[in-house]
Amino acid sequence: MKRTALIALATTLLLALASGPAHAQAPVDATTLLAHLETAAAPPASPAEWQGRIPTPEELAAFRVKQAEAAIRAADLAAEFTTRFPTHAKATAVREQRQQLLSSAVRRGDTSRLAQLDTVEAEMHADPKLDAEGKFRLRMQTVDRKAGLKQSEGMAAMLEEFEKGARALQKEFPERKEVFEMLYAVAMRSEGAKAAAIAREIAASGAEPQVKEAAAVLLKKSERMGKPLDIQFTALDGRKVDLAKLKGKVVLIDFWATWCGPCVAEIPHIKATYEKLNPKGFEVIGISLDDDKAALQAMVKHKQLPWPQHFESEKEENRYAKEYGVSSIPTMWLVDKKGHLVDVNARDGLEKKVEKLLAEK
Repeated sequence: MKRTALIALATTLLLALASGPAHAQAPVDATTLLAHLETAAAPPASPAEWQGRIPTPEELAAFRVKQAEAAIRAADLAAEFTTRFPTHAKATAVREQRQQLLSSAVRRGDTSRLAQLDTVEAEMHADPKLDAEGKFRLRMQTVDRKAGLKQSEGMAAMLEEFEKGARALQKEFPERKEVFEMLYAVAMRSEGAKAAAIAREIAASGAEPQVKEAAAVLLKKSERMGKPLDIQFTALDGRKVDLAKLKGKVVLIDFWATWCGPCVAEIPHIKATYEKLNPKGFEVIGISLDDDKAALQAMVKHKQLPWPQHFESEKEENRYAKEYGVSSIPTMWLVDKKGHLVDVNARDGLEKKVEKLLAEK
């Protein structure tokens, strides 16, 4: 055999020996693996440069990817633990933690482990040690996740999937009153007859008193559809505002506050729609739920909001929010050119909705 061939063979043998069992790392014990899992399961901290400002959509998307990747790494450690130590005292808790981690990753947009998550949840649900409370909570998470996976199809698809899951829960757990809260969430984001029908169902059900009361308020709100709203006031900047005098225009009624993060996040969308469609007859009326006048004035100036803002005295509850049963913000309503309330969930697809209303005769 030639010398070069002998050298090559020797090198191959040495490499094989170097990577063989004699040099393999011993597997960590249960205690060490649990410690690794605890460290890995800690969610990534928000970037320091976000302090004092709202991150851009691109930054948020990148951070969600980072969170999903971290959750998957931790879920893999949890899987290793339950596989190697199935009878350990903490095996059940770690299995639940794995489910939560996989669910977290899916919620943040990584569906690569969705099949694993479904398998884990099926195993947990079949476990005779899981009590009725645990099974109900597990089912609720599944319903919420499946609805969230419909996000790319729009709000209508999400609501349909969420209601479908809530109805299934209602059959499986007829005694659980939380189902009525889920149905109320559907009604609150639905329109017209759909919202009214679910609200009536809840109002006549065995739901908790506060949920029945909220449903009654929602029913009253749905009954306002197709009717005019009585809104007239002197705006923050001194302008006289009377909704009745805006007939012939499409008007957005924006219930919001400076302390409401989602409200502030909607401002660029509202401004873009306003700038594009105001020349065609689109107006905005802001109904601020702030109790700090200076904060509202500063925000209006900083964001350069051209539309009028309604503000009550710091000592008074906003009369329009109270009168019209607005209990959460942001809430956006649309009034058509006839002066009638036609949409109480205007956030989803605002620009298209306004264009459609402007096109009506």
